[in-house]
Amino acid sequence: MGNSQEPQDFNTSVMPSSLTPVHVAKAADGLNLYDTASHQVSHFVPLRPGEVGIYVCGATVQSSPHIGHIRAAVAFDIVRRWFLKLGYKVTFVRNVTDIDDKILDKAAAAGQRWWARAYYYEREFTEAYNTLGVLPPTVEPRATGHMSDMIDLIQRILDNGHGYVVTDADGKPTGNVYFDVASWPHYGELTHQKQTAEVDEAAAVADRMGPSVDATGDDKYNPVDPADASPDKHDPRDFALWKAPKDTDPEDARWSTPFGVGRPGWHIECSAMSHRYLGDGFDIHGGGLDLRFPHHENEMAQTRAAGYPSAARWMHSAWVTAKGEKMSKSLGTGLSVPSVLAENSAWVVRYALGSVQYRSMLEWSDQALVEAQAAYDRVSNFIERAGVALGGQPSREEVTGISADDLPTDFVAAMNDDVNVSGATAAIFTTIRSGNTLLSQLADRADSEAVQAEVRETLLAVRAMLDTLGLDPLAEPWVSAGAAGGASDGTTETPEHAALEALITEQLNARAEARKARDFAKADQIRDTLAEAGITIEDGLQGSTWSLK
Repeated sequence: MGNSQEPQDFNTSVMPSSLTPVHVAKAADGLNLYDTASHQVSHFVPLRPGEVGIYVCGATVQSSPHIGHIRAAVAFDIVRRWFLKLGYKVTFVRNVTDIDDKILDKAAAAGQRWWARAYYYEREFTEAYNTLGVLPPTVEPRATGHMSDMIDLIQRILDNGHGYVVTDADGKPTGNVYFDVASWPHYGELTHQKQTAEVDEAAAVADRMGPSVDATGDDKYNPVDPADASPDKHDPRDFALWKAPKDTDPEDARWSTPFGVGRPGWHIECSAMSHRYLGDGFDIHGGGLDLRFPHHENEMAQTRAAGYPSAARWMHSAWVTAKGEKMSKSLGTGLSVPSVLAENSAWVVRYALGSVQYRSMLEWSDQALVEAQAAYDRVSNFIERAGVALGGQPSREEVTGISADDLPTDFVAAMNDDVNVSGATAAIFTTIRSGNTLLSQLADRADSEAVQAEVRETLLAVRAMLDTLGLDPLAEPWVSAGAAGGASDGTTETPEHAALEALITEQLNARAEARKARDFAKADQIRDTLAEAGITIEDGLQGSTWSLK
């Protein structure tokens, strides 16, 4: 019965980068991350030197991805990229839930095979991840491929006295197996059911808005699984490890086990697959805030009750909200990724989704997309102008080869502060402003070669910081996306940019003459007219520079 093989080291078996030496940056010493279980930001120390194991709950592939789903994917992609930039070897596991009541019910209603529906929407999610620059996981296991792992894990829980099998009148197993919460005194430690300590404001927000054992009553975001509402349970808190099939379930959605025919409960798959691919204990378990309870609370309990360590740290990305309400397909407020991408470039959408720290609620609006487009204009404008001035761009190898130790200190400090993306983005635009000033000095400085070297160093830093956030416009997938997400490499100036440069330079020259003649009203009028057109003017000792807002 089951699969008794020990979990593989997937860094060795599927990741070519594992063959290269690990050189962890000194900057890693300053990394601090929040832990949902402790409600505290604390210093990060990996369980294994030089390596980080991360498991993130992926999609239940019942229908098309919406912005709320992809926000979590982008948030943990940025976390992962920062670990990579710090020099860690990262094993990143993201599962696919491809067997579930919602999948079965929606497939039946549409006259589809359940597995065909699941695979169709799994590919839609993959396309969304790829389009928005989310790195592929080290491994992406499906629930249906790990039934033997789940059966083995359930058996361990039963053998350890922390679960029970429901039998019929003849003493035969019905297929229903429940976790015995009363037998596990640690239940509630993730969401602090028995909490007495005062928590921070972020945790308080999570408790007010997110499902939690602290908040009683119906949960409109995670309705109770019918199996978990069964009268067969010994305790209302008990949850399904394995479920007897519904009469409507197709024959190919049932598996035979020693405790009856059925299919897995919602939570058991993640415990089984995280152990399969990350072994006995791993560094970080991530997911959306709405998974905090009951999913992750139950997952932590059953993993430990089976005799395995749970994740050392739990991280949860906050929701995408619309007018303060969680964006949710079940509530009719979901925006599908294809519909958003039909009206906005992929770079802009990714920037908007990753524009705030992962623990902050992200209010989705037209204004957020307008601001993201403005950010793209500023970024691409600087990268293009710098490339023209230098006669070309640094190679991708140079950009990716920059260590965290060589990035601007304010960027590193922000990323080490619980992945504070807002602060990191501010550091990027501070550096861009400095680069624009340097570009304005090239024509006026006798030591133009020295200034060119400074411009190149600044350009390299900007692109390396952007790349850490998955936003270097000259990287994939933005390059292949062309106008939908890329910037010019700077080897040739685009006609549009050349025309804009000529027009603005003429206005700046006229403004300089007006200021020389002490006609400040005219000078201010020129500045204000450019500002209304989205052009920012910065005056310096060497003259005025411009950039897009």
